[in-house]
Amino acid sequence: MIGAIIFDMDGLLIDSEPLWRDALVEVFNGVGVSITPEQFQATMGMTTPEVVAYWCAQYASHSKSVEEIIQEVDSTAHRFIAERGVAREGAYEILEFFKEKKLPLALASSSTMHLIDIVVEKLAIRPYFQVLHSAEFELYGKPHPAVNISAAKKLGVGQHACLVFEDSWNGVLAAKAGSMKCVCVPDENLKGDARLVIADEVIPSLLKFDEVLWKKLNA
Repeated sequence: MIGAIIFDMDGLLIDSEPLWRDALVEVFNGVGVSITPEQFQATMGMTTPEVVAYWCAQYASHSKSVEEIIQEVDSTAHRFIAERGVAREGAYEILEFFKEKKLPLALASSSTMHLIDIVVEKLAIRPYFQVLHSAEFELYGKPHPAVNISAAKKLGVGQHACLVFEDSWNGVLAAKAGSMKCVCVPDENLKGDARLVIADEVIPSLLKFDEVLWKKLNA
């Protein structure tokens, strides 16, 4: 029996993944490293320090320190999201769906708490959630399951009783590594990826989640 719902944030509730890509490309181009938006897929779902460390390891020649690049990526992405971020299709509908079910909800993201606060205020969705939790407080970001496990503990619900909604491969891995059921609404670049077979359900939009799927997952 599912007792709680855990949502990812970037790319799932807010259309921010393209903005993170833009920030990453802009900042790395500025330090002499050329990264294409397509390459960003490899680090989607990770924390900013993990993303920056990954790309700095791939391209050893860059004109700023890792710490400086992390700060610039975060500040640039936060600005882009505050200015241009919009709710993903079906975000409000699915939050209302589970509100009516009277289930506790958590938001568990690889983004910082600062950005989580920006997003929940911008989209006016803070009242839906009992828990907001960032992987910045964990030793590892996704695909490690720590952020989801901590969110479940804060909700007072066992891992096996949680349903996670994700949009990235690393997010799906994190959910399954935490022994949680997972619904994936794949990012455009992930659609049709055979690896998603490990998700319990794959749907093209949050709008496609309905009572039939809920009963199937909750059986």
